[in-house]
Amino acid sequence: MIRYHAAWMLPISGPPIRDGWFAVERGRVVAVGATGRPALPDGAGEVDLGDVAVLPGLVNAHTHLELSYLRDEVPPASEFITWIRGVIAARRLRPDPEGPQVLDAVDRAIQEAVACGTVIIGDISNTLVTFDPLARSELSAVVFYELIRFNTTDPEGLVAEACRELDALVPNDRVRASLAAHAPYSVAPLVLRAIRKAVDRDPFAPYSIHLSEGVEEIEFIRSGGGPWRLLLEEIGSWDPAWVAPGCSPVQFLDESGFLGPRTLAVHGVQMTTADLDRLVARGATLVTCPRSNGHTGAGAPPLEDFYNYGVQVAVGTDSLASAPDLNVFAELATMRALAPTVSAGALLDSATRQGAHALGFDADYGTIEPGKSARLLAVTLPPDTIDVEEYLVSGIERGQIRWIDSL
Repeated sequence: MIRYHAAWMLPISGPPIRDGWFAVERGRVVAVGATGRPALPDGAGEVDLGDVAVLPGLVNAHTHLELSYLRDEVPPASEFITWIRGVIAARRLRPDPEGPQVLDAVDRAIQEAVACGTVIIGDISNTLVTFDPLARSELSAVVFYELIRFNTTDPEGLVAEACRELDALVPNDRVRASLAAHAPYSVAPLVLRAIRKAVDRDPFAPYSIHLSEGVEEIEFIRSGGGPWRLLLEEIGSWDPAWVAPGCSPVQFLDESGFLGPRTLAVHGVQMTTADLDRLVARGATLVTCPRSNGHTGAGAPPLEDFYNYGVQVAVGTDSLASAPDLNVFAELATMRALAPTVSAGALLDSATRQGAHALGFDADYGTIEPGKSARLLAVTLPPDTIDVEEYLVSGIERGQIRWIDSL
């Protein structure tokens, strides 16, 4: 057993502890204390970590590792549909999806995520090429096999084939796979229904969808027109039998039975307060990626509304095609700037406990408690830091971060 003590501990499940300590044995936390240090058993060691804050590893609940090779390749846009067109053009020029350029970029992105303090990733993949690299890594992850199909004559068959590909994977205790729908404007209603039916095979499996990201999506679901209709027609994916729901994307998914406590609804930039009430009622988690939203032209998410309405909020960086890095601490700094009335503790809770819960890893990660994994972070602090939570959402650099289990 090793007992560590530090200037600050953030268990997340309770308030920060000044001069706290925790004990680790066989990779698990076995004790946590706020005052006093009981005698150590024979053979135990003790480590003073000094001026650091110890907290759970961070959760990047939404990214696209297979797009890492597009870093700095898709310029920022003032409108989301313009950025999407840029991605489509860049991906048409992509190399073999399992070739060295893509795989090397995935490996580098995984290393970057770990170095930035990430312990769990929710990864969106159209090819499943990221599954094996993640399984070899130090990360825990859910790889969401994302389906995009607006016009299909066999929605059940499409999803069944995806499930067969998932069943052929070899999961381990850290890396799992599930399904995702891309978005309401790119996935047919019957495909959405088939995805929901398929994920219900496992009552604990999370599933994901991009939702209420740009104004073009709102217009399309309400009226059936606008830039998304034009793009679907251009790429040969328009279904002339489709009828616009005539409501918000959130209401459409809710009334379709798609939303539930295992749903990760990603972005939410254009959600109304009525939409947020629906997410709360269904127990869904909203994953916010504000830096990406600014880059893509989607806008600034109404973060204060997310928290004020009691939505479960997790944090993602999105892909390196739309974000400068995979540093969740940098995402938290942007969230602090956009939501000055939200407490720093709530933001940190989103980046740890809420993300771990949404991805199904909360038995091991997200808080510092006896029985949980000792995969914990030590973040270097200025001496005599008083408000440690506020400091941690002010912008933590990669060089300040160490992993306890690698010391």
